Amino acid sequence: MAPPASAPVVSVSTDRVGTAPPSAGPKQVKPVGGTVNPRKVAWISAKPVDRGRKVKLVWWSGVEPCTVLDRVQVRQTRSKVTITLFEGTPAKAKNTACIAIAVQKTTTVRLKAPVGRRTLVDGAKS
Repeated sequence: MAPPASAPVVSVSTDRVGTAPPSAGPKQVKPVGGTVNPRKVAWISAKPVDRGRKVKLVWWSGVEPCTVLDRVQVRQTRSKVTITLFEGTPAKAKNTACIAIAVQKTTTVRLKAPVGRRTLVDGAKS
């Protein structure tokens, strides 16, 4: 049955014009410091690299400039390495409107001693 003559015409395009290409992976970021209201953020993975002298962290975040990595806190003991990510908003972006979309980010931190057999612990969860 055909729609009535007064019904709006709707067409659906199947081309992909204007869509972003698939992401090549998490966005590499560095701590910027000095953010407003920094808070702990849980990471989803931590992988020792460079023979365990560094740890590559991956987490879900918000878009810049509204959400940036403020700092990374590392506490090392004989049995564990606790790494805590802190995110916040730069003072200059305090009243900026940003879309609510999740972005995967990554950063790499250097340790005083290789990870070895120590356990990696998320400081945001402890």
